[in-house]
Amino acid sequence: MRRWVAGAAAAALVVLASPAASADPAASGAIPKVPVMTGFGGAVSSVDADATRIGLEVLRRGGNAVDAAVATAAALGVTEPYSAGIGGGGYFVYYDARTRTVHTIDGRETAPSRMTETAFIDPATGKPLPFDQGVNSGLSVGVPGTAATWQHALDAWGTLSLRKALDPAADLAQRGFTVDATFQAQTAANQTRFDDIVPTRDLFLPGGAPPAVGSTFRNPDLARTYRQLGREGVDWLYRGGLGREVVSTVQAPPVAPDADRVFRPGLMQQRDLSAYSVIDRKPTRVDYRGLQVYGMPPSSSGGSTVAESLNILENVDLKSMDAATATHYYLEATRLAFADRNRYVGDPAFVDVPLRGLLSQGFADERACRIDPAHAGVSPVAPGDPTAPYEGCGTTVGAGEPEPYEGLSTTHLTAADRWGNVVAYTLTIEQTGGSAITVPGRGFLLNNELTDFSFAPLFPGVPDPNLPAPGKRPRSSMSPTIVLKGGKPYLALGSPGGATIITTVLQTLVGRVDRGLSLLDAVAAPRLSQRNGAATEAEPGVPADLRAALQARGHVLKDNPEIGAATALEFLPGGRIQAVAEPVRRGGGSAGVVWPT
Repeated sequence: MRRWVAGAAAAALVVLASPAASADPAASGAIPKVPVMTGFGGAVSSVDADATRIGLEVLRRGGNAVDAAVATAAALGVTEPYSAGIGGGGYFVYYDARTRTVHTIDGRETAPSRMTETAFIDPATGKPLPFDQGVNSGLSVGVPGTAATWQHALDAWGTLSLRKALDPAADLAQRGFTVDATFQAQTAANQTRFDDIVPTRDLFLPGGAPPAVGSTFRNPDLARTYRQLGREGVDWLYRGGLGREVVSTVQAPPVAPDADRVFRPGLMQQRDLSAYSVIDRKPTRVDYRGLQVYGMPPSSSGGSTVAESLNILENVDLKSMDAATATHYYLEATRLAFADRNRYVGDPAFVDVPLRGLLSQGFADERACRIDPAHAGVSPVAPGDPTAPYEGCGTTVGAGEPEPYEGLSTTHLTAADRWGNVVAYTLTIEQTGGSAITVPGRGFLLNNELTDFSFAPLFPGVPDPNLPAPGKRPRSSMSPTIVLKGGKPYLALGSPGGATIITTVLQTLVGRVDRGLSLLDAVAAPRLSQRNGAATEAEPGVPADLRAALQARGHVLKDNPEIGAATALEFLPGGRIQAVAEPVRRGGGSAGVVWPT
């Protein structure tokens, strides 16, 4: 990884870093793991160099952005198996250049038909299960949506068959990839969990230990699974033999005889898989500083919460402010928006989400009225009432709700093609390592997404929009975002990181749009995240003078070693695209274009 030097503090929410010049990879044709690349013909940005390379090769051979996104995502299932794969789900946002419209696919996992709102209540105690017991169990495994998302996207907008889209990732799984420090560290962090499940131990702990940095990690089981999925189609998972294997694994996790944990059986049945479908949803949209910002609607809270925060910030001129004041307003906007998110957002098939109100400028103006320019709010602040009419500072509804836990794993990719189509795609198996349960002989981990549900109502007598129910999608914070300027692509971005995804996307947008940062510097900037919690999380790189200025306003700061890991694209004049990935977080990402300049 190249060294980075301090950037200008005056332009930023926080002091950032800017990159040394990267070597031109065009001569060798290889795509090194560099954080920024500019050029023509399409672009891909992901956390992994192998995945980015595969996506770019699809573009070079005439595939479009959807083809490249699916191929890249499948490759991330090989090299980022603890964050994504066909055992999970996600959200796919697509800009169609021909029609100039934005579409979304909700590929979120669903709860089994036997799951009720008391599924995470221990019948012996009448209290919610310890979170660890929820994660490490078949009970946490939702019906996966990733394979259905890939097929639906390819059918709607792609040019490749699923088989051809999966072939490069199958080849990668067969021949293997080089283990880096991040992969080894993630394996080591999960070693005691992985050791409890026989196929997980055998695959990810060869010889009983995490694979060594520099070694080659192969997953022939996943290679075979991808190839058979390509031949037989997704019905093999949702109505066929692979689905039966998944259900058997969920209902009777293959626990090692010497396991340290009890893995509770799950509730999934074959009929849950056959009933699954992805959902085409209308994207969220708000106008911000003359830009059109599109995001993912519920069941994700990402689009609405980013949008509400932007609408709140529309009330102030961030560009003219000093860094401390701009950061104060950014943190207060997310504090308020998360209060509303926690109270109102859930699966719209089960919850009447007041989305029009949450996206309205009038409601945001009421919420902005509650920001004290000189003092931080005290969390948890109460949610507002998003019902019109809007006037003054509005009214509040009940008490503020604390932020539930969300897993910090997940991965995000962005892709664009020579014709101007764009994809922002966030996919996940929930926390790093998911449920820790690998389907025997299939090479992929199952998700623990159902732990994104509330285990019990946050406040007695107060409706909780995120309690479990049969077929329900748990609330997510994934925030794949596409920004248009004059109806044409300007930015595409997203991030992993649980609920910090929302603040990562928002801070990156504010850095680029309001604070005059390059996209690379906006992605690299040390992050702060306020989610209506008692403390604001801050990365170590946040400078001391900014910390002091925020604390003087009453902000309580709590260190978080790493927040998010964004990838992004910016569409430049003359048909150029700049691809950007994290320079350092999660070992650094990989940005590439088809024809570098």
